[in-house]
Amino acid sequence: MEMATTERERVARVAPLEFHTSGIVRLTKAQLVGTMTGLVLAMLLAALDQTIVGTAEPRIIASLSGFNRYPWVATAYMLTSTIAVPIVAKLSDLFGRKWIFLWGATAFVAASALCGAAGEFSGIGLDGMNQLILFRGIQGIGAGAIMGLIFTIVGDIFSPAERGRYQGYFSGIWGVSAIFGPTLGGWLTDHISWRATFYVNLPVGIVAIAAIYWQFPDIRPNAADTRRKLDWGGISTMIGCVVPLLLAFTWATEYGWASARVETLLAIAVVMLAAFLFVESKVAREGGEPLIPLALFKDPVIRICSICIFVLGMGMFGVIIYLPLFMQGVLGVSATQSGTLMTPMMLGAVTGSFLGGQMTYRLRSYKIPGVLGSVLVTLGMSFFALMTPETPRLQIVFGMIFAGLGMGLLQPVYTVAVQNVAPRAQMGAATASTMFFRSIGSTMGVSVFGTILLSSYHEKLAQGIPAGIPGRLLGLFSNPLLLVQMRDQLEREFTQIPNGMAMMQAMLANVKQSLVHGLHLIFLCSLGVMVGAVILNLMLKNVPLRTHHAAAPAEPAGH
Repeated sequence: MEMATTERERVARVAPLEFHTSGIVRLTKAQLVGTMTGLVLAMLLAALDQTIVGTAEPRIIASLSGFNRYPWVATAYMLTSTIAVPIVAKLSDLFGRKWIFLWGATAFVAASALCGAAGEFSGIGLDGMNQLILFRGIQGIGAGAIMGLIFTIVGDIFSPAERGRYQGYFSGIWGVSAIFGPTLGGWLTDHISWRATFYVNLPVGIVAIAAIYWQFPDIRPNAADTRRKLDWGGISTMIGCVVPLLLAFTWATEYGWASARVETLLAIAVVMLAAFLFVESKVAREGGEPLIPLALFKDPVIRICSICIFVLGMGMFGVIIYLPLFMQGVLGVSATQSGTLMTPMMLGAVTGSFLGGQMTYRLRSYKIPGVLGSVLVTLGMSFFALMTPETPRLQIVFGMIFAGLGMGLLQPVYTVAVQNVAPRAQMGAATASTMFFRSIGSTMGVSVFGTILLSSYHEKLAQGIPAGIPGRLLGLFSNPLLLVQMRDQLEREFTQIPNGMAMMQAMLANVKQSLVHGLHLIFLCSLGVMVGAVILNLMLKNVPLRTHHAAAPAEPAGH
């Protein structure tokens, strides 16, 4: 990104300042400490928000009386955050990073306060649950801005050779948050209130905003080199594609891929994708600034990285959600124990993130940790594919450690590789593309694997139904994800019929075998996907990482 020269920058060139970074934006020691503090706290906020609220779900439902609408709390957040990532990244390419980031962080903190107060606003025509859904959507926009710009700002500050190390640190923060988020959320909910899971963002967010405001310089693209005109056509068609696509993926498991609702949404997504590609091509031909420059994907590194991150999101993140189901529904552990058993994967991911960043920095290569990480994830998936009801828990732990280490190694790889070859003026858009494709891939993975699981489960279950069970009771076994919570209801229903408890035990055994069959199938599919990821990483071109940039010095005052 070519930087405009301001009066403070001219002063910075004359004054005897000592810069401590080698990227596009040069920072003094004080600016570096302040900026990194702000970015770390912002990352912590966005990462914790993904896990801390989940443990408060029962209390939120009880307080706001919105059980049937609760999935929309997560769906609204997912939709808005996914859409926000490429938009705010492009805005930062056009108008500079600082104020776009501050706007996003402020929106996140303000929406957190609104979420905490959901249900206490009268006269706006929405009940408590709908208020929470609306505010979570706004919070998702802020989270998308934060996540879409943190790694871009790191790319501005540090040279390509150094970025992997620092981006590995940030990925490690994400992993730590995933480990401690549920525990913190549970403690806040039990000892204070479910509202505290939102209010806790306020003091941390304010400190992060203050640190970035005071210490990160406001360096903007040179107006003579950039046409600061928003690509409204690209924005509208992108939203028109992504919203129905993600809704279709989300509802496919519930309604089926052949339902009119899902088919209509997918058809709309395809039409809007074609419109988006047409608009972006036209904007580029006319010399404008497309939302996502399609020319970026002509570069083989960016093209392969985009496919890799999509495959990783689908193959790995799409399966993680089903590991607790295996532990609870097959091994019979409690929900708390299944959460504890996931800790080795999260610890492996944290360790892998740090190791991956150091490997990239010391070896000056992103391909080596990319190949090693994909191999480790594939090895972990092979452990999962071999699981049976008799599988020792130690085998599952080994699988999680290998998968977690591989995920951690892969976290900084694609961002570093893309930033190393992307034009400066399109750094934000290129960086955001990796997060965008990962989000789409993980959503699609959860949906596709969920459909495979349920189809296989119902087919196998139908083959082992004991004779004499009333049809009305068979519906209780339609969703294996809910059986753990329905145990008391099952016992009440089956005690009302002759030989009911024996029938219930026979059905539960049938459920267990059917569940194993379905989970084994999706783990095998995921293993196949990850083998493809290994091949893609071997194809990734290893462009030497630069150790410096022609940089724009920072402003002495930072703002």
